[in-house]
Amino acid sequence: MSLSGKAVVVTGASQGIGLAIVTDAIAQGARVAGVARTARPELKATGAHPIAVDLATAEGPAEAVGQAADVLGGIDVLINNVGAFDARLEGFGAITDAQWQYTFEVNFFSAVRAIRAALPSLLERQGAIVNISSIRGRFPQPATVDYGASKAALTNLGKALAEELGPRGVRINTVSPGPTRTPAWESEHGIGATLAAAGGSTVADFLTGFPAKAGFNTGRLTEPAEVAALVLFLASGQARNINGADYVIDGGQSKTV
Repeated sequence: MSLSGKAVVVTGASQGIGLAIVTDAIAQGARVAGVARTARPELKATGAHPIAVDLATAEGPAEAVGQAADVLGGIDVLINNVGAFDARLEGFGAITDAQWQYTFEVNFFSAVRAIRAALPSLLERQGAIVNISSIRGRFPQPATVDYGASKAALTNLGKALAEELGPRGVRINTVSPGPTRTPAWESEHGIGATLAAAGGSTVADFLTGFPAKAGFNTGRLTEPAEVAALVLFLASGQARNINGADYVIDGGQSKTV
């Protein structure tokens, strides 16, 4: 029922939600390979096997999965967490083909390629896949139009693959976080800083008032550890009859039924 002894691969593992997933999985007794473009000290300190690969390239996901399978002796769980987004305040017409392409390479095609590479091992071990999407895939906004479109595609992919792979013993589920307290929101170059500057505010002041303005009925951003707990529940045997689901964790921001 637990993840003890399971071989788990996490992409985008060096910070934020990915790092929280790695840390929690190791605490549960899993053997973990953490994939990131740069294997930061924080990732190495967890005890995971760091794999430095650029997942935005066509060959990167298969290379990462191959290295992970070698070091772990196979793969029981694949968690596609890597992602990239920017606040496109200049408007839709200013977003270039290259920006659209990069967003989809990181947020969508990295998952497609990683799943394809890991599938033989996942089928053999009757494993599980969890994709990290976003509420922006359900509730688009102009400032994140390319990001939201790529995440909507990722959510759709999970639903479709659950139909194909479920009867063959592989579960695939999706987790869709809202704004989460990660460097993407808190750093001086993150989306929080961009939105704060547009409103003439500091990042700290912006993030303090943002949850209420954005309709979070919990009054706060989601913590990475909270997302990690949900992800690893879905990956575990405790969720063995949950397949093709999309779980929202957004502080109550989304209001639809």
